Amino acid sequence: QLQLVESGGGSVQPGGSLRLSCAASGLTSDYHAIGWFRQVPGKGRQGVSAISGSGGSTNYAASVKGRFSISRDIAKNTVYLQMNNLKPEDTAVYYCAAEPWSGTVVADLFLRADEYRYWGQGTQVTVSS
Repeated sequence: QLQLVESGGGSVQPGGSLRLSCAASGLTSDYHAIGWFRQVPGKGRQGVSAISGSGGSTNYAASVKGRFSISRDIAKNTVYLQMNNLKPEDTAVYYCAAEPWSGTVVADLFLRADEYRYWGQGTQVTVSS
C-alpha cells in the first residue's frame, strides 16, 4: 500500500520561503509521477507542480512558475517543493499525490487531481503579515 506523508508546512510572512516534503513508502514500482496540489475551503484541488519518476521532467502552474521548484531524491523516496517569494494567495492546504507512471515528460494533465490515485493527508501553508 503506497503511503504519502507531507511535512514542512507552516506560517510565513509574504516574501518568505518554505520547503515541503512528500515522503513515499510502499512503492510498487520504480516510477511514479508525483504532483503537488493545494486547496482552499470551498474550492477544488489546484495543481501546483508535478515531476516525473526520474525527476528529469517537471511542470508548474502559471501562478507559481519562477517561484516554486520541485525536485525528488529517488534514494530517499522523497519529493520536495521549494516555495520562494510566497504570497498571501498561496495560503492553502498542500497535498502531494502519486500515480504509477513510467513516462518521461509530465504534461499538463499531471496537474489535474483526477490523474492521481494516491494522496497524502495534507499540510497547511499560511502566508500572512
